[in-house]
Parts: sequence; structure tokens; C-alpha cells
Amino acid sequence: MNDTPVLVLGGTGKTGRRVARRLAERGRTARVASRSGARRFDWWDKETWAAAVEGVEAVYVVDEQGPHAAELLADFAAFATRRGVGRLVFLSARTLEQWAHDEGRFAAERAVRESGTEWTILRPTWFSQNFSEDRLLAPDVAAGEVILPDGEGVEPFIDAEDIAAVAVAALTEEGHAGELYVLSGPRLMTFPECVGLIAEAAGRKVRPVVVDREEYARHLVGRGYARDFADFMNELFDTIRDGRTAYLSDGVRRALGREPRDFRVYAAETDWDAVSAR
Repeated sequence: MNDTPVLVLGGTGKTGRRVARRLAERGRTARVASRSGARRFDWWDKETWAAAVEGVEAVYVVDEQGPHAAELLADFAAFATRRGVGRLVFLSARTLEQWAHDEGRFAAERAVRESGTEWTILRPTWFSQNFSEDRLLAPDVAAGEVILPDGEGVEPFIDAEDIAAVAVAALTEEGHAGELYVLSGPRLMTFPECVGLIAEAAGRKVRPVVVDREEYARHLVGRGYARDFADFMNELFDTIRDGRTAYLSDGVRRALGREPRDFRVYAAETDWDAVSAR
């Protein structure tokens, strides 16, 4: 059995902790690293990098996700490669495809491709778990009213369990090097349809409330978000409203040889009482 550790950056996040769990289920050592965890890794403190990558053969990479993410990722990829890391699996996003004309948005992916080591890139759609584990939507679900700027556009929500399964396959198996896996769920759904399945699974009233773009921005600002972030979220919802995300992707099938998990399965397996208690 291979006992070489796998470094999991963002190891306490929605996908990272699932990657770590699945590695452990395979008998592999997951070295979970984060800014505030027991194994510290800080994108902005390069003194934390050496201990994180020491003796590691593969890294699951969730980047800094700020304006300097690509620059930091390029530095880290070169650093890790020099220290013997042979494989990088990078969590990107399918939303990049909506800005295909803007090469700057692909800079982080390019840093991984040019790292000089084996790489795999994952581009998932919106996570199903955003409804239960993300501070944007989960508080609204807990409150029983999910405020949305759109009720008609469709998105093929991906279960984070599927993202983690693909990531672990790419981290531990052969045959995934140089692959770009675009990951979506098995069907197109509106946000109100998702909320309806959540209400059914939770056994309580949870309803969508569709508002206009300006009211949605005010809602987010009132919850403490910056206006720039609110405008960005409206831009993301615009891509859904306009039908630009209304297509399925075959990454789960290509990587795992099976269909992705349905949103209904996610809703049925989630402890919605725990979501309400947060």
C-alpha cells in the first residue's frame, strides 16, 4: 500500500474535507493544511510551504481565490515541483467558460498546466452543498426564505461528494494526468426547484423569494457583504438567467465511469436540522 501522504489544501472546506475523508477510506494519509488548522498553510506566508509539501507526492489545490491567486499558485507550483511533488489536482470552476474571451481569468489554470508536473484540472458547476454549507445561501435556508434574483434560469448543480471522488481518483490513480474534467450534475434545475426539494427533504417550510437585482444586492449588503461582491453575485446569476449555464458536462462520467449524484439524493442525505442550528 502506498503510504506517501497527499497534501490537501483548503482541507477544512466543502471539497477539501471530503477529499481528506475519501483518501483515508482508501488507506492513504491526507495531510490537511489550512491557514488556521493544526497543519498551517498560508498562501501569503511562504515560510509555511516547505513543511506542508515535505515528503508529499500529490497535492489537491484550492487557490487563494483573490486577485493574486494565479501569481501565488505559479510560485507554489514551481516550489512544490522542485521538492518532488509529482501531481497537482486543481479545483477551478466551470464559470470560467462564460468568460472565455478573457484570458486573464484562466491564469490560475495556466499556472497549473505550466508547472512541469502531472496535473488535472476540475471545473465544477455550482455546488449542491452551497444550500447547506455556504454562508451565502445556508442562512436563508435556515430562515425558511431563500432570497434570489432569478427564478427561471437553470444550473446543473454538482454534489461536492462527486467533486471529491474525481479529485481522489486523479490524486491516487493513473490515467488522469493532463485531463480537464468539467463537472456537472445529471440534470438542469432552477433555484426554486432546488428549494422545493430541500423543503420536502427537511419536512418544513422553505420557500424561494425572487426579487429584482437591486433588491438582491441590498439584501446581501444588509447581511454584511460588500457592494462589489453583491454586484459580482448578480453577474453570476445573470449568466444563469441568460441560459449560458444551461448544459450538462460529462466530467464525472469520464473520470469515474458512472453518472453524477442527483440533487434529490443530496437533499435527502443532508441533516437540515443541523443547518438550521448553525
